[in-house]
Amino acid sequence: MSIQINVQNTPNPNSVKINTNQTIFEGPSSTSLKSGDATEHPLAKALLAIEGIDNIFGIRDFVTVSKLPDAEWDQILPQVEQAFTTVYE
Repeated sequence: MSIQINVQNTPNPNSVKINTNQTIFEGPSSTSLKSGDATEHPLAKALLAIEGIDNIFGIRDFVTVSKLPDAEWDQILPQVEQAFTTVYE
């Protein structure tokens, strides 16, 4: 089954919440990483490699992606969607 994502705006214009139809972060604890942090999680690694991403926060079936203030969502979101597609083919 391919992953389905739903991007939602948040009150913070520098963050979006992405809900999925699959568990992307296992276990009861959350994952919070900043750009430059080391991780073996394939999606987290792919998201943090996108230029303009500042940090991510994920638990179970969603991840909040935050960008740097001067980055543009128009450039970042297609890369975020591609990261999901690539990791969850």
